[in-house]
Amino acid sequence: MEKEKNIETKEKKKIVIADDDVDFLLLLKTIIQKMKHEVITAESQEEAEKILETMRPDLAIYDLMMENEDSGFILAYKTKKKYPDVPVMIISGVTSHTGISFSLGEESERKWIKADVFLSKGIRPDQLRREINRLLKI
Repeated sequence: MEKEKNIETKEKKKIVIADDDVDFLLLLKTIIQKMKHEVITAESQEEAEKILETMRPDLAIYDLMMENEDSGFILAYKTKKKYPDVPVMIISGVTSHTGISFSLGEESERKWIKADVFLSKGIRPDQLRREINRLLKI
């Protein structure tokens, strides 16, 4: 009961999610809303950029491949440029689609991939919750 009380009284975080896969977008939105956060969604890079012009999220979650093959990287770059302290997570199915894998383990990749976390689609809800809590430091 005490744990539930703490969840109810904590400040809602604003999380923006951009993904052109509306089913996955709805899934993420549902999971994150159950965590008691405010969720703002975009179905394209362009839509996400408009959101970032008007609000500062506490966390951003982007798909990699939307209208461009590197939409998520572009959004991560623009987010970090405007709001350097906002954590960015990229969740992508790029590896299963192309065979290309990305990692943030190497310094050289962290220099050009402006994301704090890079995850593959198919992530379990409990893993997603852990990553979000870690990035939001809650």
